[in-house]
Amino acid sequence: MTDQNRPNDDTHDEEGDARGRQGRFLTTAQGARVRDTDHSLKAGRRGPILLQDHHLREKITHFDHERIPERVVHARGAAAHGVFESYGTASSVTRAAFLQHGAVTPTFTRFSTVLGSRGSADTVRDTRGFATKFYTGEGTFDLVGNNIPVFFIQDGIKFPDVIHAAKPHPDREIPQAQSAHDTFWDFVSLHTEAQHHTLWNMSDRGIPRSFRMMEGFGIHTFRMENAEGEMTMVKFHWKPVLGVHSLTWEEAQMVSGADPDFHRRDLADAIEAGNFPQWELGIQVLGDNEDQTFAGIDLLDPTKIVPEELAAVQPIGKLTLTRNPDNYFAETEQVAFHPGNLPPGIDVTDDPLLQVRLFSYQDTQLTRLGGPNWNQLPINRSHAPVNDMLRDGYGQQDDHVGEAPYQPNSLDGGCPFTAGDGEHAFNDLAVKVPESVKNRELSASFEDHYSQPRMFWKSMTQPEKRHIIAAYSFELGKCREQAIRERQLACLAQIDPVLCQKVAEALGLEAPEPAEPLDDRLEPSPALSQLGRSWPVDGRKVAVIVDPDEDDRDLPRLLEAITEASMTPVLVAPRGGDIAGRTIDETFATARSVEFDAIVVGGNPTPADDATPSLDQKAGAPAAPGIDPRLTLMIQECWRHAKVIGAWGRGREVIAETGVQASPGVVEDDRPATVLAEVTELLGQHRVWERFTPVRG
Repeated sequence: MTDQNRPNDDTHDEEGDARGRQGRFLTTAQGARVRDTDHSLKAGRRGPILLQDHHLREKITHFDHERIPERVVHARGAAAHGVFESYGTASSVTRAAFLQHGAVTPTFTRFSTVLGSRGSADTVRDTRGFATKFYTGEGTFDLVGNNIPVFFIQDGIKFPDVIHAAKPHPDREIPQAQSAHDTFWDFVSLHTEAQHHTLWNMSDRGIPRSFRMMEGFGIHTFRMENAEGEMTMVKFHWKPVLGVHSLTWEEAQMVSGADPDFHRRDLADAIEAGNFPQWELGIQVLGDNEDQTFAGIDLLDPTKIVPEELAAVQPIGKLTLTRNPDNYFAETEQVAFHPGNLPPGIDVTDDPLLQVRLFSYQDTQLTRLGGPNWNQLPINRSHAPVNDMLRDGYGQQDDHVGEAPYQPNSLDGGCPFTAGDGEHAFNDLAVKVPESVKNRELSASFEDHYSQPRMFWKSMTQPEKRHIIAAYSFELGKCREQAIRERQLACLAQIDPVLCQKVAEALGLEAPEPAEPLDDRLEPSPALSQLGRSWPVDGRKVAVIVDPDEDDRDLPRLLEAITEASMTPVLVAPRGGDIAGRTIDETFATARSVEFDAIVVGGNPTPADDATPSLDQKAGAPAAPGIDPRLTLMIQECWRHAKVIGAWGRGREVIAETGVQASPGVVEDDRPATVLAEVTELLGQHRVWERFTPVRG
């Protein structure tokens, strides 16, 4: 480097810069200093992103190709085939054929965690992916969303930053699949637009009980066009038929050790048993105006929601998962989603996160699936006729015919032809782009980072608030840098003073005052709470504790009643064998409370000979004389986790002697049928939080 080419910077270390790429300034890969890496280059503050943004394309392209062969994010997943049945209720807002009345569309849905590797555990605190591929007759539609309706960032150029911050520290490659570390909290406390998503992640939404009991969201606002050419903006929602339900934090930790494949196993087992998971797809219809807002909420900001109380979610169809994959690698691992896979009648908006995703998803597959022909893999193949004129390349599987893969041509008779009006062509909607100048800015409406997190907090019940406080306390307790803890507490102070005070107490720090006045006019949104409603109990697992030495004549009738209620009975005893003509499913050595949604006790089993710490470490729990200590532990855990417990006959002796006090959700009666009826009703509420605290207030 000559003197005249050297930057005027005394800290520039030529050798260090060349070897470690650790120069003082942020640059492109070729050394050009970057003025702004927080905003993509747009056609005006609210315009679409420009292809000429070389910094964005370099940053995203490199990020897309960081991992080979597993996904950079969403590596840990489970999936299933299914079918989507349209109600026809969306026909007034979209001409998409798969949403017309009576349409039935095959699907493939993949659930995933975001941060962990393929070998990580299922039950970590993390955002979950919820991606569905609709194989429609008009081309594939990929609805690629999460179980949280907002995202950490407003502009896709920041995606490498948030993932780099949340992934394990690069020097040690730990911690795996979790956000409880300094780099994550350093980023979100500095980049405060992340606070809304972070609050959702610290809530019970971050540790779902099952994929079957998890909401899904399209995150972004999309546009729909109906048969008359009228446009409206919409948001997509998946509502689980079984309701939204989560694990407690202690359960999540226990499950990670006992069964790291808990969610994957639960999904596969439910489908195999015929308890097919179901979700209703709904849309919020939000109109279309020049400002692209609804009730003062910017619809292009992916860190904002539209509360359901302002725009109801209108059901438009039902998804049912009916078949497990035949081969995990061929289907679950090789499936490739892309938010740009759209049918006629659905289009994107200028949401700056969605705009970058349109480039990034396509680009990612080039490395992960070995070239440009990833869409020819069986799981990714369109079910509509294809003639794309794309040729050759790595992984080419099609045997193309014809001699003129170009347009226009006369040698192949002009084929393939472009589609005209009335021939189901995709139409890029004619949305007006305001006249402006290209810049790296966002509109002022994106600057509000706290009103919606505050609304979310105000919408939570007391148990949910308690869990959020505990989550922040744990996560920030894992941070080693005092400045990061203090900065995040300052963010919490802008959300709620009680939240901030309780977390500060757990950290042994002073709670700061909010830097700006809090908005007390915000109304809570009850739809954001998971509690307060009743749901079907299909597929719930009920542990039936039995004594194999007793002749229980009521047992066959009880098991039949559990099955008829669409639940799954699991016989649990001190040892294996048979009882009442049925094989015992689990023993005290193999079962743990976290596997079950409820426990019913019909006997007082004699402790097995192996109930000692030397043979089974769970047996170290204290127990009353004559009760197997592992049964005591199982019942005490269920009680502590607010699960339903039932007992009849000698089982009532067990409840009394394990120290579980009479309280809401502990059902006792002389008749098994009466106990089961009340247990089933309580299971519809998922848990019995009233055991510990009022739900509201």
